Amino acid sequence: MRFASLGSGSHGNATLVEAGTTRLMIDCGFSCKETEKRLGRLDVAPDSIDAILVTHEHSDHIAGVARYSRRFGTPVWMTPGTEAVHQGGEVAELNVFSSHQPFRIGEIDIQPFPVPHDAREPCQFVFSGGGRRLGLLTDVGSITRHIIDALNGLDAFILEFNHDPDMLAAGPYPPGLKARVGGDFGHLSNHQAAGLLGSLDLCQLKLLVAAHLSEKNNDPELARDHIEGGLNGCGAEFHIADQSVGIPWKTLV
Repeated sequence: MRFASLGSGSHGNATLVEAGTTRLMIDCGFSCKETEKRLGRLDVAPDSIDAILVTHEHSDHIAGVARYSRRFGTPVWMTPGTEAVHQGGEVAELNVFSSHQPFRIGEIDIQPFPVPHDAREPCQFVFSGGGRRLGLLTDVGSITRHIIDALNGLDAFILEFNHDPDMLAAGPYPPGLKARVGGDFGHLSNHQAAGLLGSLDLCQLKLLVAAHLSEKNNDPELARDHIEGGLNGCGAEFHIADQSVGIPWKTLV
């Protein structure tokens, strides 16, 4: 199994997951042209994506999904709630899944799970293939027991380190947006993300990617300090995903 990020942040998100001959894209928050450009950096042909999975309907995750799907005939998977409210237009092929039921696409097993976020029916995923498990958790305001249970025993983890609460409080966002970002249905702070790591069984973890860092309300060095504290010497390699370049392919062997 391997994975990569095309970019992660409030201006657009997309993640690739590959196992065997199956290649998935999770979210597509960039324009079709920009997505093609970013795929090119990873030597990925746009028509080689077997499916797009959508976490929720916010524009930084879904803006390019419908157009990309129509252009390349790519099937799209989303929850019924997301399907009901997304405004992206028709897709080439729509598949609806329950956020409580596992399913399989090609050689990748997918375990979705619901998360607290201010969207209609948001979810995140654990992907399994080649004997390895990759967890994805961004766009979540608080941690539930169900989330912890879903994410135990991962080999790799893409985890939101969105904001520093002090920077958010002193930053330029209007009060309502500050309350939303820092609320129970907003985004994870550095402290919350590190606390989640401390609650998980990390004995198999080899790779951690910190994702969805706010450009205005966080600092990579602050996030790095919390990552190291959360990993607590478990020995996992870690990286910080960038908005402009994401991260290159990372392979789990």
